[in-house]
Amino acid sequence: MAYYRYREEILDNMSSEELIANEFRISQTEAKLKRENIKGKNETKGVHYEIGSKVRKAIADMGETMPEKLPTPDKSLKELEKESKKLV
Repeated sequence: MAYYRYREEILDNMSSEELIANEFRISQTEAKLKRENIKGKNETKGVHYEIGSKVRKAIADMGETMPEKLPTPDKSLKELEKESKKLV
């Protein structure tokens, strides 16, 4: 992953493509945990790893750029919000 600015949210520095992949991974992990009533630290970690691996494989199988290779925005969301407030 790219270097993220100090004290900023990681999601503020992702491109939309990377953000969407992460949201899909999170939603599918949550769905599986609920559907299969999976509990416990080790079991849930395993599901997170499993779903993450499947999402990464799907990205690779489609010949798309892996998330860590995607460019990051020049400015974070917080920087853009700050600039916007200065203009008002």
